[in-house]
Amino acid sequence: MMIPVARPMVGEEEIAAVAEVMRSGMLARGSVVADFESRFADYCGSAHAVGVNSGTAALHAGLLAAGIGHGDSVIVPAFTFFATASSVSLCGATPVFADVDQRTFNIDPASVEACIRPDTRAVIGVHLFGQPFEIDTIRALCDDYGLILIEDAAQAHGAEYHGRRTGSLADIGCFSFYPTKNMTTGEGGMVTTDDERLAERARLFIDHGQSQKYLHTVIGYNYRMTNIAAAIGMVQLERLEDFNERRIENARYLDRHLAGTGLVTPFVAPGVRHVYHQYVVKLPAGYPLAREEFVSALAERGVGTAVHYPIPLHRQPVYASAGRTASCPVSEGLAASVVSLPVHPSVTDEERAYICDAVSELQALQSDR
Repeated sequence: MMIPVARPMVGEEEIAAVAEVMRSGMLARGSVVADFESRFADYCGSAHAVGVNSGTAALHAGLLAAGIGHGDSVIVPAFTFFATASSVSLCGATPVFADVDQRTFNIDPASVEACIRPDTRAVIGVHLFGQPFEIDTIRALCDDYGLILIEDAAQAHGAEYHGRRTGSLADIGCFSFYPTKNMTTGEGGMVTTDDERLAERARLFIDHGQSQKYLHTVIGYNYRMTNIAAAIGMVQLERLEDFNERRIENARYLDRHLAGTGLVTPFVAPGVRHVYHQYVVKLPAGYPLAREEFVSALAERGVGTAVHYPIPLHRQPVYASAGRTASCPVSEGLAASVVSLPVHPSVTDEERAYICDAVSELQALQSDR
């Protein structure tokens, strides 16, 4: 029996909520979406929230709302999921890759400043694996250079930076509700902002550019969230704090019991609440197993793992072939050395103890050689 590295947490409440929508006959975007948007905005502490059908759609719509387009460049971290960069490309703009911090894995402010050029219009910071990036320093940089700051919070629902929740920390926040995220709507996403104009522009772009029924003022997209997805989201939002607390509890247990195994466990920056979308360890130089051996040995013992992310964005063929390679040595080092271990809310006390025992056993076996 494998302990999976991720598992969606849905139950009878979500099923009942979906059934209610199905019986209503109003399956597409409607009042359930509006209610979910309002509650999610309140949860984040933002003035507005716009529901969409994926996290990628949230990023794309947020960038379009901010006016990003051809001739612009947007700074993104090199170590994150592909959609952070591809959403920039979808706007016709150019992603410019900044390196990340060795300890937090989040975008490095010094690298951001080095990447700023005359055509730079925005910075996307990712709250990677559930930990907020260094908002204050990057916010100050954006203010100095007149740049828009966007937080990619796809992995950080309920994370906090000095007492403020993600989604309320920048000009625009973008969330994903993919099944393995801290909360889900099946598929879906959300754009958050305090700026009413940005919210209205996002609503325009996600609904075929309609300013009113059958009146199209811009070229838009069908990025709308459905009532079915929102019904799941309403239940999940009520459960999110319990989910996050269990993730944090599991992570702290792993921190304690993996100490001394030779792995580098996650660093948590002062003043933040890390919600552990993933629990990511690093195999340092000199660790007795190569990463592939480590992953394989844990799989043999019934412990699922994943590698997030094995190829940094600036080395992806689509960007490398376009000559957009950059010097991001930290991102390259992390891509070659990190492994995610199970931390999700359904990991039981017994399973997390077994995970730690399995890792310790690997180290002991290698030490005996």
